Amino acid sequence: METDVTLRVDGAEHDLRIEPRTTLLDALRERVGNTSPKRGCDHGQCGSCTVLVGGRRVLSCLTLAVRCHLAEVTTARGLGQSGPHPVQQAFLDHDGFQCGFCTPGQICSAVGMLSEFSQGHPSHASADVAAEPDLTESEVAERMSGNLCRCGAYANIVPALLDVAGGS
Repeated sequence: METDVTLRVDGAEHDLRIEPRTTLLDALRERVGNTSPKRGCDHGQCGSCTVLVGGRRVLSCLTLAVRCHLAEVTTARGLGQSGPHPVQQAFLDHDGFQCGFCTPGQICSAVGMLSEFSQGHPSHASADVAAEPDLTESEVAERMSGNLCRCGAYANIVPALLDVAGGS
């Protein structure tokens, strides 16, 4: 049994007929042709498939595409449609990537993380969850902990995100 779903991906609508169990990752890569989100672990543990749905970061390998019907889905490709997004530029300026496999997921996660931070959402590293959080190295590391980099580019990713956020 298949169902109709409309995905709004990076500003373009895609009408798809898919099985209800199709993941957002599979719909994006195999049906829409957007290979920006990567298939890493397929278990939601590496973050390579991270995209933004309605501005919030989600793991597309664990999200059913039917749950995203008519929602705004933004991939790293969409963030850079009109020139590099500030987070993408910060990754370039700070050499925040090596092999590049995890980079699209890192970028989407970073954009979502910075949005969460700007809205005052605390993390487990926040010193005082009642106070407005301060963006420190440990705060960025905690907030990005769901995104793994096999090359170990963390030493450059954290400063890149602190730079783009104007943190210390």
